[in-house]
Amino acid sequence: MIEGRITYFESSGAENTDAVLEIVGKRAKELDVKKIVIASRTGDTAVTDVMTFEGFKLVVVSHSTGFDSPDVQKFSVDNRKIVESKGGVILTMTHVFAGIHRAMRTKFNTHVTGDVMSNTLRIFGQGMKVACEIAMMAADGGLVRTDEDIISIGGTRYGADTAILLKPLNSHQFFDLRIREILCKPRF
Repeated sequence: MIEGRITYFESSGAENTDAVLEIVGKRAKELDVKKIVIASRTGDTAVTDVMTFEGFKLVVVSHSTGFDSPDVQKFSVDNRKIVESKGGVILTMTHVFAGIHRAMRTKFNTHVTGDVMSNTLRIFGQGMKVACEIAMMAADGGLVRTDEDIISIGGTRYGADTAILLKPLNSHQFFDLRIREILCKPRF
């Protein structure tokens, strides 16, 4: 038996970012986890994280170009330069649960498999869905291995409010994904 600690936040959102980073840094050192995956739309959270997690391999997963509007990349050029200069790696690709599924939903006004999977994970909070999704995206991109634990950090809209420990899998193995520890999440 292993006893652990989960921190529950009273609300979701960016106001929890500093606490999440502290929790993750402490647990990563305890477990000797070397890789941390984070979500960052504009790069603001990534800049904070890359300063906090020096000495770790930091993988930042951003939205695909065109996510909000055609040909627009929300991750700023300045933030990209800062993250990369500090050794962070930025992965920009289509979300695992979106892509063609979102096209089907938009065109035919129907929900498909990716929507069901996303919404199922959201019962634990938006950050949980994001943390699982970006871990698979990082594995699909070859930036994390599937045979070692990582910590994945997600959030609700902006900032970070959820962190989990897991062995990432490639997206085609989604149903074998196992969250080993929940480090923190909103309580709702």
